[in-house]
Amino acid sequence: MDPEKICHVYQLGSIPYQPAWDLQNRLAERIAQGEHPPALLLLEHPHTYTLGRRAAAENLVWDEAERERQGVSVYWVDRGGDVTYHGPGQLVGYPLLPLAPSPGWSSDRLPQADYVGYVRRLEETLILTLSGLGLACGQLPGLTGVWVQADVASRCLRCPEGSAQRKQPAKIASIGVKVDVKGISRHGFALNVDPDMRYWEGIIPCGLKEVSMVSLADFLHPVPTMDEIMDRVTRSFSDVFGYRMVESALVQELKT
Repeated sequence: MDPEKICHVYQLGSIPYQPAWDLQNRLAERIAQGEHPPALLLLEHPHTYTLGRRAAAENLVWDEAERERQGVSVYWVDRGGDVTYHGPGQLVGYPLLPLAPSPGWSSDRLPQADYVGYVRRLEETLILTLSGLGLACGQLPGLTGVWVQADVASRCLRCPEGSAQRKQPAKIASIGVKVDVKGISRHGFALNVDPDMRYWEGIIPCGLKEVSMVSLADFLHPVPTMDEIMDRVTRSFSDVFGYRMVESALVQELKT
């Protein structure tokens, strides 16, 4: 690890989606200008559905009236991927990293190999985190995110006997990212720790009709606290990306 390669970590607690999105953009601009180190935002959102650039509106299962009853906000965003859910009990991570392949780089698209490699490293970060908790998980060819294989999913504590969650690989973490024209990453990952899983019924997750969603609470008792998960994710992120992680507090100029 390069001791000069620093990444600031901000643990923000619960924050609505729009302010977090605005904060990403402000920080990313400062990072691109060399005015701020790379950053990792760790937080939770209120009940929210976000739809990425490839999302289809029909993947919103709950209609507007039901979403209002359930207190769910909806955002169309500029990340990759389809529709996903964010809510209390889910750890969301937004890495804001300079991924441009060389100093002075400017283009409208990161080389595909670099983009996919970045996504794979985010998956590796979460896999390392979960393996440290004793939960075996991994990647699935052709699919993004972190998955629990069927033999592990069959031990789901809260899944009904004979349910789909027990018979096929199940998704425990989702990933959707953007890299802007200056090479700075946006958006990131969402790890299901102990959210209210009913909210996944309101969408077709990631546009995959047969996907089953699970959480850490389906396999671990007691469920690790969010503080513990944030600390573990921070350490894994450091190991995978080679940054020295520095915990920081947001200054007023970044809040507004």
